[in-house]
Amino acid sequence: MADAGSGIEDTSIESSQPLKIGRLRLWTPLILAPMAGVTNAPFRRLCRLFGESGLPANLASLLDSSQKGIDAPAGLYVSEMITSRALVERTPETMRMITPDPDERVRSVQLYGVDANIMQQAAQQLCEENLVDHIDMNFGCPVPKVTRKGGGAALPWKTDLFGSIVRGVVKAAKPYGVPVTVKMRVGIDSEHVTFKDAANIAQDAGIDAIALHARTAAEHYSGEAHWELIADLVDAMEVPILGNGDVFEAEDALEMVAQTGCQGVVVGRGCQGRPWLFQDLAAALNSDSRRWRPNLGQVADTMLQHAELMVAEFGDEHRAMREMRKHVGWYLRGYAVGGPNRRDLNLVSSVAELRERLSELNFSQEYPTAAQGKRGRAGGVKKPHLPDGWLESRELDEKDRERLIHAEVDTSGG
Repeated sequence: MADAGSGIEDTSIESSQPLKIGRLRLWTPLILAPMAGVTNAPFRRLCRLFGESGLPANLASLLDSSQKGIDAPAGLYVSEMITSRALVERTPETMRMITPDPDERVRSVQLYGVDANIMQQAAQQLCEENLVDHIDMNFGCPVPKVTRKGGGAALPWKTDLFGSIVRGVVKAAKPYGVPVTVKMRVGIDSEHVTFKDAANIAQDAGIDAIALHARTAAEHYSGEAHWELIADLVDAMEVPILGNGDVFEAEDALEMVAQTGCQGVVVGRGCQGRPWLFQDLAAALNSDSRRWRPNLGQVADTMLQHAELMVAEFGDEHRAMREMRKHVGWYLRGYAVGGPNRRDLNLVSSVAELRERLSELNFSQEYPTAAQGKRGRAGGVKKPHLPDGWLESRELDEKDRERLIHAEVDTSGG
């Protein structure tokens, strides 16, 4: 990881030309990764607004003149993962989740599913009803409750299933001009690598870009991401390759680009409790050395803004504050906030109570070094949970098809 404030001229991405993903123009090649329970409309708005505040003047001018649904001056901000079956069945919570922030510039939705027909129907629905400008597909989830049923990062092992899903979604979306991308992992484990086969199948199917989280499912978030495999994919593919894994600071993004040649950078865990990271990232990727280091008062202001947006999103203050609780620890990481204060902040049930509890803190406290660096639970390498016999063949059998029906559950974006 490079030091904050280090020189960036030689490793930044040239922004005078946008990264093109289908008809989308990403003037800053930056993507917020889907994270279940995190990247809802309020959090996406915060990340995007911070990203836009980090733009140089030439790109900031696009904020008033850009075309909605096409231009993304500060990058792409992808929704929480949407389960395709729940979308087709129009469950109320799923329909709420796909409702975009009214100010969203590019409506980006990540779909998850294991049934090619249902995935195609879901993509068709999103496009027909004008609910989306970009569709991403999740083939990266390493969570055992998904992989043990053949979903997520386990699915590309079955090349016939993977190909049929990708082809179906592309077929549904392309008549509407909606670009389609995939997000995947290196494979199931080091002995069952799938990313190159999957990338070739996806490219042949007409995919517009591929995001690679450079870890296997077995690695979860442990160790270091294998950026050299992102570079391998860049060399092998014609479509844009988006790098994902271990981007916790703006300098990490620059280093990833320098090492791999990837055309865009995907950021997930690094922004938890730090939506302002996108200000730093947007600046860095546009050859600007400015970095934002908020004091505790500025963090408190962001937390209150986040809470107010959550109340507007859910229409239920108690639910909104329950959802906010997971963010409290992330926001306060590294700051000297006593145990009783943290406990009280994790129990607030209204915005007014949050404001009151925050007012008890030392707002002048400067941004601590401990707030930087890696975020999220890394864990260790674990044996993947897979269906019995899953690795015996790279094609589905009837037993596999029956099990896949139960694989569609909400989980992380991988």
